[in-house]
Amino acid sequence: MKILVGYRGVDVGKDLLEIALMHAKAFNGEVLVVTSMMGGERTEQPRIEDAEKNLKDAKQYFDENGITAHSHLLVRGVEAGEDIIDFAKEKQVDEIIIGVKSRSKVGKLLFGSTAQAIILRAPCPVVTVR
Repeated sequence: MKILVGYRGVDVGKDLLEIALMHAKAFNGEVLVVTSMMGGERTEQPRIEDAEKNLKDAKQYFDENGITAHSHLLVRGVEAGEDIIDFAKEKQVDEIIIGVKSRSKVGKLLFGSTAQAIILRAPCPVVTVR
């Protein structure tokens, strides 16, 4: 089983990793820890460095717990939701685990919702964590 974790290293990040670990152990799975960034002038170097460190730490968490894991920093010029969906299709992922946060309707309208895009268009089941 391939489990994709949409990971930013903040908010519910630890909970995401714990759930992915439980699922990987239960289903003899491997974990793909993924962070998506737009790239270009919309992504500053310190944010990229933070993302790389967070991914390294997440991979180490799985390594220490005996689970095969791979980390991927996606900088492909598309919105995060679309990027994660495309990556899940490319890697034939069986499950996606993402964090969600409450936003007002206006906030969703103005900024879009990565989680909403993933939930509605994912090629596999999606587990959400608050």
